[in-house]
Order: sequence, then C-alpha cells, then structure tokens
Amino acid sequence: MTDRPKHILIIDDEENLRHMLSVMLTRQGYMADTAANGVFGLERLESAMYDFVLCDIRMPEMDGKALLARALEARIASPFIMMSAYGTVDTAVECMKMGAYDFISKPFKKDEIVMVLKKAEERERLKSENKRLRELVAGKEGFCGIISRNPAMQEIFSQIKRIAGLKTTALILGESGTGKELVASAIHTCGNRAKKPFVAVNCGAIPENLLESELFGHVRGAFTDASGNKTGLFEQADNGTLFLDEIGEMPPALQVKLLRVLQEEEIRQVGAAVSRKVNVRVVSATSRDLEADVRSGRFREDLYFRLNVFSISLPPLRERIEDIPMLAEHFIAKYKAFDGAAPARITPDAMRRLTAYDWPGNIRELENVIERATILCVDAAVTAECLPPRVGGGMGTAAAHRPDENLSIKKAEDALERDLIRKALAKTGGNRTKAAKILEISLRSLLYKLKEFGIE
Repeated sequence: MTDRPKHILIIDDEENLRHMLSVMLTRQGYMADTAANGVFGLERLESAMYDFVLCDIRMPEMDGKALLARALEARIASPFIMMSAYGTVDTAVECMKMGAYDFISKPFKKDEIVMVLKKAEERERLKSENKRLRELVAGKEGFCGIISRNPAMQEIFSQIKRIAGLKTTALILGESGTGKELVASAIHTCGNRAKKPFVAVNCGAIPENLLESELFGHVRGAFTDASGNKTGLFEQADNGTLFLDEIGEMPPALQVKLLRVLQEEEIRQVGAAVSRKVNVRVVSATSRDLEADVRSGRFREDLYFRLNVFSISLPPLRERIEDIPMLAEHFIAKYKAFDGAAPARITPDAMRRLTAYDWPGNIRELENVIERATILCVDAAVTAECLPPRVGGGMGTAAAHRPDENLSIKKAEDALERDLIRKALAKTGGNRTKAAKILEISLRSLLYKLKEFGIE
C-alpha cells in the first residue's frame, strides 16, 4: 500500500512564487494549497489538516512569525518551514526557537525546497516511529525506550536519572551497535530539556570540510557554495541537547573549536564577524579508546576531560544474554507492525541459537537479523532456518573458534577486526569506501585501522 500524498500549505504574498511552488510541488507528488497572507493562511490551517506549511516571514496584515505564534497557540501540529528573504534571517532563527522546523533563504533553488521537505518528512517519520516503539515497550522492563533486565543496564538507568536534569556533559562509551544514541536520547527525555530539540550528528559520517558548517552554520558568501545563510546544529539544538556520535572521528582543527564552544557557550558561524550565545547540553559517544587516542596525540586531552565529566560504559550484547529474548520479541513486534504478514513469534530452537551467538555487531546486528528473518520466513513463526548461517547454522559463539590458549579479549577483538576488514576489502575488490559502508564504520576510521593493523 502506498502512502497518501503529503498535503502542503504555501503562504506567501507573492503570487508568482505561490504559483511556482504549487506547480513544482504538485509535479513532485505533493498536494498543494496556497494562501496570500497570514490571515488567510490561519483560516486554512483551522479548517484543514496539512502535513507541512511553507510560510514567508515578511507579509502584510499578519507576518510569518505572528502566524506561527497563533498556530502554536491553537495547537496546530503542522511543521512550519519559514521562507526568509535577505534581512529576515534573525527573525527566521527566532521562529525556529519558537518551534518552526527549519527555514530556507530566498532566493532559493527549486530542489532546495524539495530537499528540506524530504528532511522534514524523514523527521516526522522518525518521530512517529519513536512514538510507536515507545508504545510497544510500554509495560515491559524498559526505561525511556531502552529495554533491559540486565543488572549493569539497570545501574545505567539509575545513572541516567541522576544526570538527566543537569547540564553536565556526558560521554557514552561502548562498542558499535550497543545503543549509545538511545542512551543519549534517554538522558535528554528524562531531564528538563525533554520538550526542547534533541539533535544528533555522526561526526564520522560528514566530510571534514563540511563538518564545521554543519555544526556551527555559515553566512551567505562564506565560501563558494554558500548561496544563503545556514543554521548550524548547535543553534538548532538551542535549549536542548546535541548528541555528537563518534566524537573520536572529529578532526583536530574542529576539536579546538568545539572546546571553545563548551567553555564559552557561544558559537560563531563560518564567515560571521560576531559570535552567538547558545544554551546546549552536549552528549557525545564513541566506540574508540579515547584515552589511547589522547596518549597518541590523536585526540585533545583538554577536550577529552571536558567531554568526560560523566561517563557511561555500555556493556556489549554478549554480556546481556538475558536481554536477547526480550529484544528479539520487541523487534519481531516492530516488523509485524510494519507488515501484518510478518511472523509474530519466534520458535524456542531459534531463540536458543540467538542466545548462543555472541553478536559482534551487538543490538544493531540482532535487529538486522530479525528483520531479515521476518522477510524470509513464510510461516507464522521465525524458525532457525530463517536465521543467517553464522547465527542459525550451529556456529556458536566466536569464542568457540579461538585457540584455547588465547584468553586475551583485546587480542581476540583485534584478530576479529582484521579478519572482517580483510573480508570486506576482498568483497569490494579493495574499494575502501564500500568496505567502510559494509563494516558500518566511517572511511576515516577504516583508514586508521588499516594503518594500525598494517593492512595494505
């Protein structure tokens, strides 16, 4: 079944712009209505449901800011995307602080509007999914969206409660796939910033030359492609929480600037002459050994201490065996909700195999295995035959294949990493970018590991 077309309201006093946007968005598969000013726009919002609102800021009778305020008072839930001409950017930022989703500077290219709308659609989809998942875990042994009965995790829940209401920076440590972003989100939602923005960024997923602009924003003309002003993630997270995932991948030059932001509580957009105050709670996470990176000079010591005021170490899934059945059932329920034809339960034999496997990819790998199984299984239950060979083929834990005399976890992990990297490179014909994607790590992290392990 296909999703219904998204319904958009375009509010602008320029007739030509309204017509152009209406035609363009209709061609893109949207349904579009228009209003010539804020008064007419409010009337439409009160009489119909819209998925998104494109609203100009400077209009006669009722400007965009006043309209947004009236819409918020009336509890109209449609996300607003403000359109700002030169000279109204500060007002657009004020609108975002009030609750607007984003703004776009005039003049803009046609595909910019579509891109902003697609981002807004994805955000709304994630919000809806998160709400549904929270309902799914209601009544289970969960905490702010995290499911666990493991004693170490229960202690982490207590730690989250203790720091949630503070502005203290927190550093979340753990292997890839252990749920570090869920913990960051729990810190946010359990505190007094819960109704403010939670903004997440993977520092290893954004090219180095773009990361500064993403974090701090830029002004028009700051560099060649800066055709308009851009609000950075710090400003988007103002009064809320900014989650810096894979903080260990941050380039040294940006480490200095991040330290200054944490100390001064102000940011300066790329190309701007003045700084702006921000009130942001920073939570970071990494799967790297940051202490080792500090010793090697790869990561700044002063930034490390600034980020690591309070640290939370997440146990890997192989140390939370009692959680595997509950997590597996949770993921089955999730994909059953997506597809009513998917299996609704898991057989005891399949569950035994899940608990016997040691999950090097942790919870993310478990979810991927369950998603794959719900697609492959034609019966009402997930059976052992639906599981991948490494899980369902009686391979057991990775430890079963290691020499008995080698009891070093560090050496075993290094050996496993080397093996996986070599296999990924072989599978991609030596293409490092594709290999990094398969391994679910950043290209920068892969290059570092190749050098560390001496792999050509």
